[in-house]
Amino acid sequence: MNTSDITQRNVVACNKENPLREFVSLLLILLIIFVAPPLRAESANDIQEEKFFLPKESVTIGDLVQYAYQNNPSIVEAREDWKASIEQYRVSEGYPDPQLKFSYFIDPIETRLGPQDWNATLSQKIPFPGKLSKAGEVAMADAEIARLQFDKAIRDVIVATRESFYELYYIRKAKIIIGKNEDLLDHMRKISETEYAQNRALLLDVVKDQSQIAQLKFDALLMDDLEITEITNLNGLLNRPPDDPIGTIVVDEYSPIVFSLDEIYKMAKEYQQEILMAAVGIKKAEANASLARYKNYPDFNLGVFYAGIGDPDVANPPSDAGRDAFGIQAGISIPLWAGKNKSRVNKALAQKRKAEATKVRRINETQTKIRANYFRLRNSDRLIRLYGEELIPQAARSIQLAETWVQEGESSFSDFIEAQSVWYNFQLTFVRAKADYGKYLSRIERQVGRSLTEYVNVSPEAYGKE
Repeated sequence: MNTSDITQRNVVACNKENPLREFVSLLLILLIIFVAPPLRAESANDIQEEKFFLPKESVTIGDLVQYAYQNNPSIVEAREDWKASIEQYRVSEGYPDPQLKFSYFIDPIETRLGPQDWNATLSQKIPFPGKLSKAGEVAMADAEIARLQFDKAIRDVIVATRESFYELYYIRKAKIIIGKNEDLLDHMRKISETEYAQNRALLLDVVKDQSQIAQLKFDALLMDDLEITEITNLNGLLNRPPDDPIGTIVVDEYSPIVFSLDEIYKMAKEYQQEILMAAVGIKKAEANASLARYKNYPDFNLGVFYAGIGDPDVANPPSDAGRDAFGIQAGISIPLWAGKNKSRVNKALAQKRKAEATKVRRINETQTKIRANYFRLRNSDRLIRLYGEELIPQAARSIQLAETWVQEGESSFSDFIEAQSVWYNFQLTFVRAKADYGKYLSRIERQVGRSLTEYVNVSPEAYGKE
């Protein structure tokens, strides 16, 4: 006989001789089973990302997006909410905590074996088989919705960052255009004043030139205020101090959309976070309906109790006097109220129908918004081509010709001012269209849930691509 066998027999014998020690041993075993924390594996959330610093000299949209991803508080908030929902899954699938009750009798209850001084009870509620797994499915659906909310928060921050980026691009480009036009008009103002002093130009020409310069100065002041406002907005998205400077804006050449409108609709149904959340909401409602049916089934309760019996104060005590009591408890809940049970199921089914209607509504709203932004995007693309390839070159040639005619005395300064005004407005419209193209593209991609400027890895059946 080995040492472990001897030890085991001694423990058993000791427990038989001392029932209190037997109860304490059983109590410790149950506490270890029900209370001990589960082992925790290291998760991907524990891995810290490398800190990204925003370049000071020049920034691209990629720099701002990466910085916003790491620092925007909305993303951090959604990420932590997702983590909390994952932990809630473990809570929902776990057994209820066991209950330990202890009673001490100030006036002991007298029994045949002696007075009952105290008793202790340890019980565990056991839900009907399958109920916890359904509760886990509901919690898992909540975790999936929280993950999609996290993706949505990232998407919305990226879109807002891109829109602010393109607006700041327009403002700074407009300031450059204003400066160049102001230099040109200032140069022509000196010529017009000289011509007027020599009676070769009208006073009206000088006044028009000066009023156009004044308008440009006003536009420059307006753009300065708009730039400060937009930088503050962008810094808010980046979680930086409001007045932190933003380096030179670097914009890549715009890329045309490579998908048709019907393909964009299909992609939105498959990738847009709101539609996916609605689909998960349907799954959650189905799990809630199943859980509601399980709640109509009884729960069980198992436990053990121990009662401490004192020595009886009698002349002839029985042979088993003072023997402590030990027993097992079993119980069951009774789902008696049929009306409450039926209403619980009907409520879950109504929530399922609501979730199905929500998905349809979101698909319709998404398609409407995609079509509106798609029109604006195509219009911006047409304006970029029209002004960049035709109108601006024509206006540049017109202003050169008008300047030559003014210097040769074949035209008035008013004609030059008109040509300059057209050229100025064409330039502003051109950069406005480029900025709007980037903004409307961002808005469509927000509705779709992914990039549209390059082909993605999709099946030919889904999008009709070879």
